[in-house]
Amino acid sequence: MSGATDALDRRDAVDMAAAAIMVGLTFSWSLNYVAAKISYAGYDPVFLSIARSIIGGFCVFLWCRWRGIALFTRDGTLLAGIAVGVLFGIEFLCLYVGLEHTTVARNTLLLNTMPFWMLIGGHFLLGEQITMLKFLGLLLAFAGLATVFSDKLGGGDMLFGDLLSLGSGFFWAWTNILIKRSKLVEASAEKLLLYQLAGAAIVGILVLPLAGPPVRDPSLLPTLALLFQAIYIVAFTYVLWFWLLRRYPASGLSSFTFLSPVFGVLCGAIILNEPLTIRIFLALGLIAAGLIMVNRQARKLTPV
Repeated sequence: MSGATDALDRRDAVDMAAAAIMVGLTFSWSLNYVAAKISYAGYDPVFLSIARSIIGGFCVFLWCRWRGIALFTRDGTLLAGIAVGVLFGIEFLCLYVGLEHTTVARNTLLLNTMPFWMLIGGHFLLGEQITMLKFLGLLLAFAGLATVFSDKLGGGDMLFGDLLSLGSGFFWAWTNILIKRSKLVEASAEKLLLYQLAGAAIVGILVLPLAGPPVRDPSLLPTLALLFQAIYIVAFTYVLWFWLLRRYPASGLSSFTFLSPVFGVLCGAIILNEPLTIRIFLALGLIAAGLIMVNRQARKLTPV
């Protein structure tokens, strides 16, 4: 698509159509964690991360070929791309292995602490000042974090999963910070995604010998859950997300991030019949409120 066409397609604010799509995307991303839980009956989490990355990456590669998106031109992003791929691979190992040991609700809440880790890192590494509003949002988020860990449902095994889930949010933040500090910020979104998927596949392959049997019971339902993650989540919703980013202000779209933990908690309870406690709902409220406060300040930025 030409630059002139892109300029014509740009929107100054998030309209009703984009808002509806964002609600659908955040709901879909919450279903991704439910699908991962279902697929564990047939596949080891590490193997699942590898398969998801390879299948999804192949679909994205075909999309780039069809759209004529250049992937192999020299643009100075290779070293940063490798580093981002490694961080993304570690993030998804923490996410997928952690999810096997904890609930979707807790995993989603802990993963979505990413904006707050990024807020802290951005203050020290990107020169992005923490305003009073963002600081209050940060306090709410960590109050929610403390609430999650104070709910000792499941014992030590769940604590292990919770810590890995928290680590996935931490590494997600560092991935974003590295992108902002490198030439990757100028790369196409599809190329950036392929760097990350390639890194996740390679890191997973290196760790796979330390994991359990890669294939458990590859029946129909776990396999369909795997394909749902690889084809729909990676190859469709991510590309749709990139389409939105090209046409709408990123700061406006980011305000919908508070829906992810909400949908994650609800999907885990409704579809997987996971137990919910008062503390989980309290944590959900604190983290969602913190996300809203952090992203509300972002609306004042110039659309990018």
